[in-house]
Amino acid sequence: MERLNAKMFEALLTHDEMSALIGPAGSSGFVKPGTNVKELPSGATTATILASITKGIAMARHVRPDVVLAGSGLAAPAAVSAARVCGAIPAVYLHGLDIIAPSRLYRAIWLPCIRRCQRVLVNSANTRRLAIEAGVHASRINIVHPGADLPDSDPEARGRFRARYGIDEATPVLLSVGRMTTRKGLAEFVARAFPAIVDERPETQLIIIGDEAIDALHRGTGAGFGRVRAAALEAGILDSVRWLGPCSDRELSDAYRGADVHVFPIRDIPGDVEGFGMVAIEAAAHGLATVAFNVGGVSDAIMGGESGHLISAGDYSAFANAVIEVLSEGTTKMAAEARAFAAGFSWDRFGGEVVAALGRPGD
Repeated sequence: MERLNAKMFEALLTHDEMSALIGPAGSSGFVKPGTNVKELPSGATTATILASITKGIAMARHVRPDVVLAGSGLAAPAAVSAARVCGAIPAVYLHGLDIIAPSRLYRAIWLPCIRRCQRVLVNSANTRRLAIEAGVHASRINIVHPGADLPDSDPEARGRFRARYGIDEATPVLLSVGRMTTRKGLAEFVARAFPAIVDERPETQLIIIGDEAIDALHRGTGAGFGRVRAAALEAGILDSVRWLGPCSDRELSDAYRGADVHVFPIRDIPGDVEGFGMVAIEAAAHGLATVAFNVGGVSDAIMGGESGHLISAGDYSAFANAVIEVLSEGTTKMAAEARAFAAGFSWDRFGGEVVAALGRPGD
C-alpha cells in the first residue's frame, strides 16, 4: 500500500494535479521540492487520525483544492472533512480490507465517509463488488489496478540468487512473498499441498520472503513462521522449507528470477480479503508463473494459462498438481506470456488512470 500511494502521489505531481500532501513521516521524500507537505506520526493511532483531520481542514482552507484524495479508506474522514470546508470533491482509493473491516467503530464512522466520496477508485473487480455491497454508488467507482516495476533483463540474477543461498540449479524452487498473515495461507499450504509436491519432486525447496505483520485494520492476523515451521515439522518436510525474512528490492528481484514457481495460497476468510495480489504481477514481470487460489481480487492479477494458474479456493490437491505441472513444463513455457501480461500493469498506466478517474470539477 505504501508504494502504491507513493506512485499515486508521483502521478498527480507529474500531471500537475497535486499541490499539497498530508501523509506519514517521510512523505516529503516522495514529492517535488517546494510541495506543501504536512507529515503525521506513523501508525493508525487515534492521535494520528485526529491530526490528519485537523491538518487536512487547515490545509484545505489555505490551498483550496478541487479534489481531496484519501489514499485508503482509513483516511476517508480526513478527506471528506477537508473537502467539505472548501467545496472540493472528496475521493478515496480502496484496497479491499478498508471496505470490509469488521470493527464496529470503523463501520459506524469510516464507512459513511467512504460513501460520501464522489470519486471512488478501487484496486480490483472484487473490491468494486465489496464497495457496492457496502453502499457505495456504482456510478462513482472506477477500477484502477495497481502497477508494478517492470525490470530490465538480468541473465545472471537466477544464478546469483541460487549461489547466495547454496541452491543447486537443478533444485525446484517455490517462492512465497509477502507478510505472513493468516490470510496468506502458508501454514495450510505446507500442511496440505506441499507434501504432495515433495513426494513427486523430493528435492523441492519452498523459499519464504517476508515477515509477520499485524494489519492496522485487522488486529490479530499474524501467522508467522512459527505456524509454518510447525506444519512442516509435522509433515516431515522441515528441511524443504526456508524462511529468508524481509529483503531488499534487489534481492527480491533476484528471488523472482531464481525461483521456478510463485505460490500464492490465499485463504477465503470472512471479514478478511486479498484486495488484488500485487506479488503475482511482480512475479509475472520477472517471467515467473504464479499458482494461486482464486480468492478476493487475485483473479485480476493472474491470467490463467498465461501468467499462472487460478485454483478453486481450498482445493489443495489441485493446487499441488498445478505446481507440479509448472515444474514439469519448465520455467520458460509461461515466461514470455507472463511478462507480456505484466507489461499492462506499468506504473505509468496506473498514474494515467488515477488522473482520469479523478477528473476535474464538472467532468
